Amino acid sequence: MDRRAFLSLKRKKLSPKIVAGRTSSGITPYSGPWTRNEVIHLLKRTMFGASLKDVQYFEQRTMQGAVDELLTFTSPLPPPPVKDYDISEAETQPDTHIMPGTTWVNDFNEDGGIGRLRNKSFQHWWISRIVHQDHSLREKMALFWHNHFSTQLSTGCGRMAYKHHQMLRQHALGNLKSLAKKITLDPLMLRYQNGEHNRKESPDENFARELQELFTLGKENNPNYTERDVQVAARVLTGWQIDLESMESYFNPDRHDTGNKTFSSFYNNKVIAGKSGAAGAQEVDELIDMIFNKSEEASVYVVKELYRWFVYYEIDAAAQANVIEPLALMLVNHNWEIRPVVETLLKSQHFYDVLNQGCLIKSPVDFVLGLCREFDVAFPAGSDWQTEYAINQSLSWILLNLDQELGEPPSVSGWPAYYQVPTFHELWITNNTYPARTEFTDRMTTGNYTVNDFELKIDVVAFTKTLSNPGDPNSLLHDILEILYRIKLSESTKEQLKRDILLTGQVNDFYWTNAWNAHISNPNNMMAYQTVYARLSELYQYLLALPEYHLS
Repeated sequence: MDRRAFLSLKRKKLSPKIVAGRTSSGITPYSGPWTRNEVIHLLKRTMFGASLKDVQYFEQRTMQGAVDELLTFTSPLPPPPVKDYDISEAETQPDTHIMPGTTWVNDFNEDGGIGRLRNKSFQHWWISRIVHQDHSLREKMALFWHNHFSTQLSTGCGRMAYKHHQMLRQHALGNLKSLAKKITLDPLMLRYQNGEHNRKESPDENFARELQELFTLGKENNPNYTERDVQVAARVLTGWQIDLESMESYFNPDRHDTGNKTFSSFYNNKVIAGKSGAAGAQEVDELIDMIFNKSEEASVYVVKELYRWFVYYEIDAAAQANVIEPLALMLVNHNWEIRPVVETLLKSQHFYDVLNQGCLIKSPVDFVLGLCREFDVAFPAGSDWQTEYAINQSLSWILLNLDQELGEPPSVSGWPAYYQVPTFHELWITNNTYPARTEFTDRMTTGNYTVNDFELKIDVVAFTKTLSNPGDPNSLLHDILEILYRIKLSESTKEQLKRDILLTGQVNDFYWTNAWNAHISNPNNMMAYQTVYARLSELYQYLLALPEYHLS
């Protein structure tokens, strides 16, 4: 199936709301049923995939309790990445003093190929953080902020990236205004946006523009900030540099523009008085305050970003009035704290509205790593860092092939699927990426990715054993589709799947039941095992290739 056929099916069959109109529900607390369906919907939007273990865990909680736990980060920040690369790959002086399997994040050496190798090491580490995430949305929010405050690994170094992304995790549900300032002075952002070269003799406008256009206010407002505001903001930001040894930013008064900075009428002709010496660093605070004083513009813009991340990309007049505007007001009233806004959204009637379920096309990270989590795919033990990182390297290549390389959004705007009007997340599906997705699922079900004699694959028999009644083909199909799909298959389609695959063309259910029981009663009988393995491999391969599995 090509991209055009896939998207046609999505619009006509899988998401009828696109042609039938959007919901008018709002942010009043959800009071409907709390069943496995709602649990799976919540987890697929807030984590990466919804594993059966996670579903069973959160089924024991109320909706309010489930959301509260997802929003509460009890685990410490993850330990740092380790050296997994071969020093012979370095182009100049290798870091021979860093032992393999120990961390490099406190080492100053970034010469030659070392920086490039550490960037890859960071990517491999990040994949493990997602695969082994706890019962919280910390990792989903970290990726959200990475897309929102977009940076690229290749412009910095591994140490910068580690520091930057730990900051995103630490403040994932914290104060937006505070995070905006931290981002402004962050070494990776200073490097990425040429902020470290911004000086009074030649102010660099890159970050001054993106701070307003992409990070806080957007460009939809009319009137809006002016080109002159960009130029003046760049002068405010002169003088900030990076100490590569400590990996901290610092203010150099000698490079700072000490003149007064006068902004446009959009900012009420605000004047930031020029300051000399160390006091010049305070101008950043005044700039951030001035931008966030445009509270309506900033709050609406960021809430829309959150909405598109957790709910749906289309924001019509009803969603604007019933969801976006009240959440934006809440963000301002809570002094720019993100958690109350996300909590209200995830507990709202709107979030659980049936028309907002099964309507997002999974990002490549959600598709690939979510699949690994949903099938409880075995990964190497944490002590076997060589194999763990090598497996993650293979997954990193797959993500790159699907157009979402972790740490490398294509531009400062992030991935186009989150902003490109009118297609948004439909951009994840192309005539290249759709077959590549199917190739990945085919190998995970019928083959494997083997590294250091370790096989990364779906154990179709082991996964099936975790379901409620796998010996009954009807119950088996129900359980599989419930955990993997957000769109219901027709009864005729399910009957066809049962007959053609599980019953191998027969008509009586006992053709599967007998085969399954023969394996369970004698698990060492390889012939009995191969019988159920062959049928299950074909079944999962087929189900994972259908468009329905690409929807969250």
